[in-house]
Amino acid sequence: MDVRAAFLLLVHLIPVSTTKNGGSSKSRKRIMPDPVTEPPTVDPVYEALLYCNIPSVAEHSMEGHAPHHYKLVSVHVFIRHGDRYPLYAIPKTKRPEIDCTLVASRKPYHPKLEAFVGHMLKGSGASFESPLGSLPLYPNHPLCEMGELTQTGVVQHLQNGQLLRDIYLRKHKLLPNNWSSDQLYLETTGKSRTLQSGLALLYGFLPEFDWKKVYFKHQPSALFCSGSCYCPLRNQYLEKEQRRQYLLRLKNSDLERTYGEMAKIVDIPTKQLRAANPIDSMLCHFCHNVSFPCSRSGCLGMEHFKVIKTHQIEDERERHEKLLYFGYSLLGAHPILNQTVNRMQRAALGWRDELFTLYSAHDVTLSPILSALGLLEARFPRFAARLVFELWQDRQKPSEHSVRILYNGADVTFHTSFCHDFHKHSPKPMCPLENLVRFVKRDMFVALDGSSTNYYDACHGEGA
Repeated sequence: MDVRAAFLLLVHLIPVSTTKNGGSSKSRKRIMPDPVTEPPTVDPVYEALLYCNIPSVAEHSMEGHAPHHYKLVSVHVFIRHGDRYPLYAIPKTKRPEIDCTLVASRKPYHPKLEAFVGHMLKGSGASFESPLGSLPLYPNHPLCEMGELTQTGVVQHLQNGQLLRDIYLRKHKLLPNNWSSDQLYLETTGKSRTLQSGLALLYGFLPEFDWKKVYFKHQPSALFCSGSCYCPLRNQYLEKEQRRQYLLRLKNSDLERTYGEMAKIVDIPTKQLRAANPIDSMLCHFCHNVSFPCSRSGCLGMEHFKVIKTHQIEDERERHEKLLYFGYSLLGAHPILNQTVNRMQRAALGWRDELFTLYSAHDVTLSPILSALGLLEARFPRFAARLVFELWQDRQKPSEHSVRILYNGADVTFHTSFCHDFHKHSPKPMCPLENLVRFVKRDMFVALDGSSTNYYDACHGEGA
């Protein structure tokens, strides 16, 4: 069965929600298993479809929902870059023919796509922190380069930006019409796909923005740890987590048999195929509805894809059961969460700078944050995933501030470890800011070993 047939077969499994105008859209906002709308057992093709995040009509989201007496104070957005070309090629196979130029008449379509390209052409002299200035502002290769953002990826973030614009600017007036550069904080890693994703979201959020007001800071680390990246214990946790992954692969006889079959088809040693990470390339074929590679000996197929994808899902489940990745996540996510909390505290005191913060990042950025927050049932970050922190002020009690956490449009505030029990004894619809502050400044270290009281001591503590 080819990818198109599998897609058509599985479409009826996608949860459907009704939109305001009576249409229907594929819902990809749900992060927790739902026994009513999802397959009764884990389906690797269904999970892959969710991961692709194929753009459709605008999705329903819970961002910006609050009682009328709450005022939105600041918003902090973490995104994974949009759909990209593979980072790895399967040896001795033809690369998938994906066009990375942006063409308004080609699907997926977005009404602002052509205007986005036009605006990017005006930004050729934009000043960003080095080395971002040397990166292209939008994808533009007839045959995608490795890791390059695709048109799908651009459209995904134009949609994200437009959704956030409708909620935060039109409804809540987060930024004034004459907003200044000080009211935005934009940061990205040094990859073209993250810079371009950030620009696409920003254009959806602030169409025709003034290039003189926009400045992206460069973040060398995918963990966005800035000057706090040296953390020996975090690295120890990561090494042990990688060892766990390796041992799980060794135990999976179906996976090893599948790799052997695939290696014979493309005529390379099994070890070389495994090292080439075939799932990355196969996901590109799947998401773009391109047939899997073939050779004179046969074709890679859906059965191979399902076995590898199923192993990924099993690995993710075991990862949550063991505490190695959790330890890594607490230390890996602390610097960026600490920065976010500090910004929220300043905003709560009345500061009017950095009202909207955008971090354009990777799956390896979002995944540790989700784990550290205790969102263990959250799905692995899909293409163009978004994690949003909202800060609200209670107008009836102006000294009180609350936070909401949203993942792909779903309100997950009360699924977090720092606010899991709060709603059981309080009628308030949000979590007190103090809960998040206490979690980041103290409880993250308590959860790690119970003895450290700060990030430095925790990073230099005893081995995992």
